[in-house]
This record gives sequence, structure tokens and C-alpha cells, in this order.
Amino acid sequence: MEDSKMTCVDILLAIILPPLVAYRKFGCKVEFFICILLTLLGWIPGILYAFWALNSSPNGLPFLWWAYKGPI
Repeated sequence: MEDSKMTCVDILLAIILPPLVAYRKFGCKVEFFICILLTLLGWIPGILYAFWALNSSPNGLPFLWWAYKGPI
């Protein structure tokens, strides 16, 4: 998933299966395993991390959609 736009499918996946969102965004990297760990520790932390993953830019910095002027 190259862009940082949230779709309805992404939002539903973030609520139902948070690790799947991290996998789609980052692949099988450390962010995916962090999301699995947070989901196992509590479903809400996994959801919050999944939404962070959806809103982060490809280089890992938070994606500020209201202030985005181009590539970071």
C-alpha cells in the first residue's frame, strides 16, 4: 500500500484485524510484529497502532494530511 489514504476497507480491517493493516502497509517487518504484540496485549492498543500505521507516511513519519505539501 503505497499511498497514505484511508479507504473504508482499511478502516474496517484496522478495527477487525489490526495486524493485517500493518502487514499491508509495511510488509513482514518489525511494525507488523509490534502490531501483533499490541493486539495480543489488548485489542484497543492494536487498533490504535493500526490507525497510526494507516496515517504514517512511507518513511515512518506521521502523515499530516492537512499540512501535506509534497514529498517529505
